[in-house]
Amino acid sequence: MNVEEIIKTSKEIPLEPRTLIHMQLVHNKINETMGNALKPFEVSLQQFNVLRILRGQKGQPANLSTLNERMVTKMSNTTRLVDKLLIKGFVDRAVCPSNRRKVEIVITESGLKALEQMDASLEKAHEEIYQNFSKEDLKKLNELLDKF
Repeated sequence: MNVEEIIKTSKEIPLEPRTLIHMQLVHNKINETMGNALKPFEVSLQQFNVLRILRGQKGQPANLSTLNERMVTKMSNTTRLVDKLLIKGFVDRAVCPSNRRKVEIVITESGLKALEQMDASLEKAHEEIYQNFSKEDLKKLNELLDKF
């Protein structure tokens, strides 16, 4: 990916801003590829993330603050994400019996089945994203990203 070509400039961009622009372009490419993989399921990346968190709960309910803490992309509209998943039948929501101010959310069987299909679709997207990388490249990249 050549930054100057993509943003259509003939002048060389200094290293630091070029690096940030490059990272933003990579971020956009990843989101586009993964978003396209989820499109047939009518689920956003954020909704997918909520479903993965709930699957990781292994049947135990999660509340909105737990979901928010574990989200890859931090956002304030977790309630709206859950509402959309509720409409799709992928999650159930109930008031916590021991604390009526707390709402408990669990993934449904339908949500688990849909998530399995999404996983398969995203695995193909990951292959597309990583096609130019060896395992060693990915290890090095992760070491560099850990410096953040």
